[in-house]
This record gives sequence, C-alpha cells and structure tokens, in this order.
Amino acid sequence: VHLVESGGGLVQAGGSLRLSCAASGIIFRNAAMGWYRQGPGKQRDMVATITDSGTTNYVDSGKGRFTISRDNAKSTVYLQMNSLKPEDTAVYYCSTNWALRTYWGQGTQVTVSS
Repeated sequence: VHLVESGGGLVQAGGSLRLSCAASGIIFRNAAMGWYRQGPGKQRDMVATITDSGTTNYVDSGKGRFTISRDNAKSTVYLQMNSLKPEDTAVYYCSTNWALRTYWGQGTQVTVSS
C-alpha cells in the first residue's frame, strides 16, 4: 500500500489549498480514506474522513471550510481547504485502514501565515 500526498504549501490566512492523496496497492473504491494533521508539538488529529460510499465526517473546526472528496477512477482523495487560518498550520497526512493495518502517507506541509 502506498499513499502519496501533494498540494501543500505556504498560503496567507484566508487563502485556499487543495491537497491530493494518490493511493495504490488497495482496492480504492472499497476503502475509507482520511486526512489527519499534526501541528508543531501536537498530536496527530483527524481532519476529515470519507467512507467508500461517500459519507463524510469533519473536525468541528473544519466544518464549512474543508471538503473531502474522492475520485475512484483516479484512486485519489482530495481535501479542499478554504478560509485557512494560522492554526491550520500542520503536516497533513492521508491514511487508510486496509487488511487490518493502518497506512499513512509521508505527509505534506501546510503553512498559513497571518
């Protein structure tokens, strides 16, 4: 299983970014996917998840600003982040549970300047 994130970067507060995570080694259409983040000195927390059927869930601070989506044809999950705040600064990780194991990507840095 291989998860590769992209799309991070430096953005000003109020800006937007779209993160992508390309998955391989799994039957993507059958896999629930998630985005997590870990800020400096903090634990890794859930940002958004999407089930194989498309049901979504968000961290409270992301509701109304973040949208998780998936493209099964491309085996890719996305995280659209709008109205970004400095407190959104973190390394963002893609994750999935497959065959009783949890897999993580290498992470992509998101930095929001005030």
